Formats: sequence, C-alpha cells, structure tokens
Amino acid sequence: MVKDVVIVTDPEKVKILTERTRFEILQALRNGPKTVNDIMLMIGRNRTTVYRHLKTLERAGFVEVVGCEGNEKLYGRTARLFLIRVEPDESIERFRKEYMSIEAKKLVDILKKAGFSVKDEEELKRLLESVLDEIEINAQPFIRRVSNVEMTEVELFHLLNVLVFLQSCEFCEKAKKMKELIEF
Repeated sequence: MVKDVVIVTDPEKVKILTERTRFEILQALRNGPKTVNDIMLMIGRNRTTVYRHLKTLERAGFVEVVGCEGNEKLYGRTARLFLIRVEPDESIERFRKEYMSIEAKKLVDILKKAGFSVKDEEELKRLLESVLDEIEINAQPFIRRVSNVEMTEVELFHLLNVLVFLQSCEFCEKAKKMKELIEF
C-alpha cells in the first residue's frame, strides 16, 4: 500500500536520490505505476539503464512492484511524497541546490500559466530559490521532531504551512521584493 508521506532520514538512501536518472524515475512514477518500457519512453533512457536504477530504488524502498501489464512488471512509488531530512554532505547539497533551482523555475512557470505578469523571471527565480532554501533549512529541526509521526500528505502540507507562517516575519523583505516582480 502506498503511504502518503515517508520521511527519509538515512543519508545513504538520500544519496540514491541524488542520481539524476533515479530522480527522474521517481518523478515519472508520480502519476501512477509504470512499466520499464513506459519509464524508458518518458525519461529517454535505455531499458537496461532504467531497469538497473529501478532495482536500486526498489532495494532502497522507494519503489516496489505493484502488478503486471502483459509480460512486464508495473513499478510504483512506495509513497506519494518523500520528505528528506538529513545533515547535508557535498553530494546531497549539490542535489538539493539543483532541485531548488528546478522547483523555483516550475513555480515561475505556474505563475505565468495562471496569468500573472512576471517582470523579471530570472530575478524571481533567484528569489524563490533563496526563500525555498531558507524555509527548508529552518524547517529541519521541526521536521526532525515529526519524522516518526505517521501523517497524510494533506496533514504534512498544513503542518508545513504553519511552519512557514511562524517564519513569515523573517521573510517580509523578500515578500516585498517578490510582490514587485509579480503583478497580481
């Protein structure tokens, strides 16, 4: 059964996610189980590469076989959301920074698709990266305390919103700058 949230605290398991292909496989499985062939087509890697990385993700507990489609196994995520909480080392920090950059770009794109006018996309992206980075760093002690608590994705979302609210005074200047970059 797929859990809503799994908090990953083992540094070795986090390092498994720092490899781009494995991360892309987990992203491909976000919308449901897929065969090796489906994943291969989605991420543009060959069958052997996808299978090898799936097996690594399976051994680490991030994916599992959930059924069959014809002669092929269907792989699915073991959780809808993986929340990472470890002390960073160089490879994890590099992955985290790259991930923050990708997510900041996605947020800029979402704002534009929603009809918001963005004055300076690069500046907004940098500001979003900075805010996301600060929120994540400030959230670590909080996440450490709740890492063994079973919760749904929605409960985690609300919990993180409360955490951001508690930090909101610290972000006033950045919020003002962000409002200058986005026309509401």
